Amino acid sequence: MTTFLRRKFLTLLILLGGMAGSMFAAGQWAWRHSLREESDSVQRQLALYGQTLSQRIDRYRTLPEVLALDAQLQDALSHPLSPAEVERLNRKLEQANGASQSSTLTLLNRDGLAVAASNWRTATSNVGVDYSFRPYVQQALAQGRGSFYGIGVTTGEPGYFLSQAIRGEGGRILGLVAIKIALQELEREWLQTPDIVLASDAHGVVFLASQDAWRYRLLEPLDDEGRRELAATRQYADQPLRPLEYRVADRMDNGGRLVSVLAPALPGRMLWQSQPLPGTPWQLHLVHATQGSVADSRWAAAAGAGGWLALFLLALFVRQRQRLSALRQRSRQELEAVLRQHAQELRTAQDGIVQAAKQADTGLSRSLEHLPQGVVIIDADLNLVAWNSRYVQLFRYPADLMRVGRPIEALLRHNARRGLLGPGPVDEAIERRLAHLRSGTPHLHESAKDDGTVLEIRGNPLPEGGFVTSYADITSYKNAARELRSLADALERRVADRTRDLDAARREAEQANRYKTRFVAAAVHDLLQPLNAARMFTSLLRGHLRGDAERHAVDSIDGALAAQDAILGSLLDIARMESGQMEVRIRDVALGPLLQVLGHNFGVLAESRGLALRCVPTRCVVRTDENLLRRILQNFVSNAIRYSRRGRIVVGCRRDGGGHVRIEVHDQGPGIPEALQREIFEEFRRLDEGQDGDRGAGLGLAIVERLGRLLGHPIGLRSQLGRGSVFSVRVPLGDPAAVQPAGPPAAASEQADDAPLRGASAWVIEDDGPTCAATRALLQRWGCQVPLAGGAPEALAAAQPGQAPLLVLLDVHLGGGHHGPDVYAELCRRWGQAPAVILVTAEHDATLRRQAAERGWGFLAKPVRAPALRALMSQTLLRLQTEQKG
Repeated sequence: MTTFLRRKFLTLLILLGGMAGSMFAAGQWAWRHSLREESDSVQRQLALYGQTLSQRIDRYRTLPEVLALDAQLQDALSHPLSPAEVERLNRKLEQANGASQSSTLTLLNRDGLAVAASNWRTATSNVGVDYSFRPYVQQALAQGRGSFYGIGVTTGEPGYFLSQAIRGEGGRILGLVAIKIALQELEREWLQTPDIVLASDAHGVVFLASQDAWRYRLLEPLDDEGRRELAATRQYADQPLRPLEYRVADRMDNGGRLVSVLAPALPGRMLWQSQPLPGTPWQLHLVHATQGSVADSRWAAAAGAGGWLALFLLALFVRQRQRLSALRQRSRQELEAVLRQHAQELRTAQDGIVQAAKQADTGLSRSLEHLPQGVVIIDADLNLVAWNSRYVQLFRYPADLMRVGRPIEALLRHNARRGLLGPGPVDEAIERRLAHLRSGTPHLHESAKDDGTVLEIRGNPLPEGGFVTSYADITSYKNAARELRSLADALERRVADRTRDLDAARREAEQANRYKTRFVAAAVHDLLQPLNAARMFTSLLRGHLRGDAERHAVDSIDGALAAQDAILGSLLDIARMESGQMEVRIRDVALGPLLQVLGHNFGVLAESRGLALRCVPTRCVVRTDENLLRRILQNFVSNAIRYSRRGRIVVGCRRDGGGHVRIEVHDQGPGIPEALQREIFEEFRRLDEGQDGDRGAGLGLAIVERLGRLLGHPIGLRSQLGRGSVFSVRVPLGDPAAVQPAGPPAAASEQADDAPLRGASAWVIEDDGPTCAATRALLQRWGCQVPLAGGAPEALAAAQPGQAPLLVLLDVHLGGGHHGPDVYAELCRRWGQAPAVILVTAEHDATLRRQAAERGWGFLAKPVRAPALRALMSQTLLRLQTEQKG
């Protein structure tokens, strides 16, 4: 092997070995760092789950303690009970338990026999069942209170039992009251996380789990005593207790473990975090997938390899620069030698020219005749040696003046007599030029003659003394330069004039755009007024119809009005975005709940079209405006439903590198031709493949494209004809620590009826006559009293001290220069009271909405939907009633 090949092989070996070592070191460091961060995050999340479980148990803990002090229950346990007394006790426990379906109250005597229970009406009633073998009964009779988790003997449903002894006179225990708390709802809440959440008892038995396959698994082997205890208490009935097979691969500093789960099998290694639940013998566990840490490790390994490659290339670059520097130094030395040789050759040639000129009879040198410049050569004594004919032509010397050996002073005096040396004393001008020639200093300057000729004069000394001067006629060059300068000045003036014209045109365009925006906003506001009245009348008309055909007609009218409302709202949004009035609030947003709400809102619509809508769960946190991002995704999903006739629609996200995530909406629609994929983002551009009667106005994607530019979120589209389309938006990732964890979902309250509205007085202050009439009729139908429905002048005239209504429905722009909030302030002054207010306006202004929220006012945007108005009025009146009672 040659030296060159050995050097190449060694270099490649160092490169590959360094890359492998860097990848391993960086990957291991990133794996440990990411795993530590994930472990800390899992530990915090586990603490939140433990707090939620403790709060759920504490909610019911005081109920048996309070019932143990009840005199009726104490008296019931002191003597035999008749059937009537048992029924009264059952009803009392049923009433104490309330409407909760997640708990059961039971009264037991000293023998552990259930005397009464809140579930006495069900087929699996506790009444008459012997529970003396249960630990919570034995603990209460022995220690005064007890607790126990197990599967119910009667119902077969698992739950957590809390018991409290009932004492009679002298502290003697008469019996006990127990409550059973069902925790299945908590397990359903755990399903919302992709992690696995477990709770185990003192024996290591998993009794709560977010996945069914993990329930009733043994985390550690069960000894004979434990098996006898479980059999005696029948804690888990006949459920088979199977071991959970897992292997611990590593342990973390904060107590976490890295495990491989074999049964039930899970792919890859999992992060297992555990902590005790205060007040119970239980342990709470969270099993978390480590794919994120694996991905970070891979990226870090790639970065390590890239860093080593960059460092290696930098070293090669420095080495190559050193080699090139040495080559340049050697080349410079060689070039200097060549230049010295060339200079010597030039001096030799110049000496030959001078010698040839000296040998000439007339001084004319044939070796100088080919030059376009006029050339004259003088010796060290300042006498003529040689010249060419061009020199004689330029200065028009007489023939008898030009002789070899004639002093150059004679030529200077000849030129002075003709005025070519300029103004001033002639002798001084001649002496100055002779002194310059004697000094041997090179010079270069220009000189203009009286006839307009401009000469470039260049002089250089000779090595052995003397001087060579050349005279080049540059008159044409100077004239061209003057013409170019004039042309440049003219162009600059034209550019300046054009710039002023363009600036004026830009200002006119901006002013026209502002006028257009104001016109669109005003036009939409005016169009929303009759549209609002029309929707009010359709809501009122629906209650007076009985036939299905009439109701279908009204529903069709309401649907058309809703479509018109959406078009006007879209136009207004476009106008606001073009004018820069769209308010943007960027913050860290959890993407999972947003997609969950999106799937819930559009799931029913998709199902009605025969489509399946699925939103893939995610734990990503993005940095965006939540409301504007929701509008982008709603437009994507709405279009997917509108243009798909079969199949399914999937909404999900994937990381896109560089700290971004791409949210995608996949459909199985007809697809979009490549030639139309840019046009569909323009206003009023739409495809013809939508379902009949539901093709939109062509504004949705135009708004999406503008919202994407406003937020800095690029919008993407991929589509294949006959196979569907994928719309996407690229959003930067946010900080998960800045997002508050979502609390448990609030229980949905039943829809309130019109009770708060019946008999309530309300004023409708609105400058549009049809809207006033429709709103008054609608409120009266709901049982409201509407003493006034009119504009600002009528309201101000009717206001009397102490006669304010409970509620005011107030428009913002009331005509005649009246502003709604100012009119309300004047009315409050005249009434001496401040009733509740709901702003009903066509102004879609975020600032106005925020000001209404700060004042505690309701806010509805026109056109108003009757159910929304009724719900907001009921909520406002109920809040007033609560404040008055408080």
